[in-house]
Amino acid sequence: MNEAIHLLSVVIPVHNEAENIVPLIQEIEQALAATVNFEIVYVNDGSTDDTANRLTEAKSKSSRLRVVHHAKSCGQSTALRTGVKAARGDWVVTMDGDGQNDPGDIKMLIAALKEGVDLVGGNRRHARRDSWIKRVSSIIANGVRSRLLNDSTPDTGCGLKLIRREAFLDLPYFDHMHRFLPALVQRRGGGVVSVPVHHRAREHGQSKYGTIDRLMVGIVDLVGMLWLLRRAKRPIVREE
Repeated sequence: MNEAIHLLSVVIPVHNEAENIVPLIQEIEQALAATVNFEIVYVNDGSTDDTANRLTEAKSKSSRLRVVHHAKSCGQSTALRTGVKAARGDWVVTMDGDGQNDPGDIKMLIAALKEGVDLVGGNRRHARRDSWIKRVSSIIANGVRSRLLNDSTPDTGCGLKLIRREAFLDLPYFDHMHRFLPALVQRRGGGVVSVPVHHRAREHGQSKYGTIDRLMVGIVDLVGMLWLLRRAKRPIVREE
């Protein structure tokens, strides 16, 4: 068992991912069983399909699974924050609920932890299993974001991240903040590292985002992030 992490909380926000619930839970439990003490926290973000029922059924079979429901969809960032607030672990792994993140990669994120690091992010650039237009759009968006924010992160859009819970809850909250976690952690004074991870094709369900939607929202959010970073102050504190 990993001694650097007392309890790991795997937080997964989902919206209409019924077909992916059980297979992903099984994979997570198999991947982490002999690695670290862990719990799984699902946030059902106002799903209108059979997601809630699948989660209820899965919870009856897994003592590690906890489920939180939003009465209506609030978006990924809000669902993620709900999950982290509900988490009991000192460290949190965030994952997408569509099955494209590989739970086996969580061990690589844990292995990359070192002194001063508050976030370890996955990098899918070498292994993307998306359409060519999504891959090209991601490369351009990540390049622009990294140059402007100087967050030293090649793939901030990867949902697979390991972050100190205390650090996450100390970050400024706003819609779509999950896309800027590395820059926000650096703003707070924490270290950030990236490790190569796998990326798998979606087997069930449909993507919740369009390329144009991401682009337009991303431009507005990027302007807001630049404003936020320029007003950041980190005091040097000394207690007598």
